[in-house]
Amino acid sequence: MLSQEQVLAIVPISYVTLWRMEKRGQFPQSTYITPNRRVWFEDEIIAWQNAVNGRRRGRRQKTGQVQQHESDV
Repeated sequence: MLSQEQVLAIVPISYVTLWRMEKRGQFPQSTYITPNRRVWFEDEIIAWQNAVNGRRRGRRQKTGQVQQHESDV
């Protein structure tokens, strides 16, 4: 089990972003082990990371278009 501090050390996001993502279902749900302490299961965090690492970032190119670099112009 990972504490919030450990999760934030692994995943480079802020506490508020973590809370928002968890609330929207975009991040594994935490579990409260005491009324004031919540934890995440390490295997769920690793599975989430593996799923996210396969995604592309940024805008998608339209099919058939080749992006030109400034040096090519």
